[in-house]
Amino acid sequence: MLINAGLNKFFNYMPVPEDLPENMVKLMSAFMEISWLMSLVGFAEVLGGLLFAIPKTRALGAIVIFPVMIGILLTNIISVPSGLPLVLVLLVINLWVIYENREKYAVLIK
Repeated sequence: MLINAGLNKFFNYMPVPEDLPENMVKLMSAFMEISWLMSLVGFAEVLGGLLFAIPKTRALGAIVIFPVMIGILLTNIISVPSGLPLVLVLLVINLWVIYENREKYAVLIK
């Protein structure tokens, strides 16, 4: 899902839903005003998704994608609560992977 969402930020191949709430349209318009922001988020989604998919680099992918997941969570809480169940499932998976790889992160904390 993350790789697809990231690639869509570069190639715009998925249509925007017609029933998108007005506050979400305003939010996305604001993001588009900062031209480099969507590219940065798209890059993080693609990179994090690819790293997450490879077992050897999954711990790094989970850390790369974590800030994006927090942004997605906050966006859904504020603007589109209907997407919250899916976001919560993805966040729990991400947190579980981070927890399972906590010994790999110990070097960063010391």
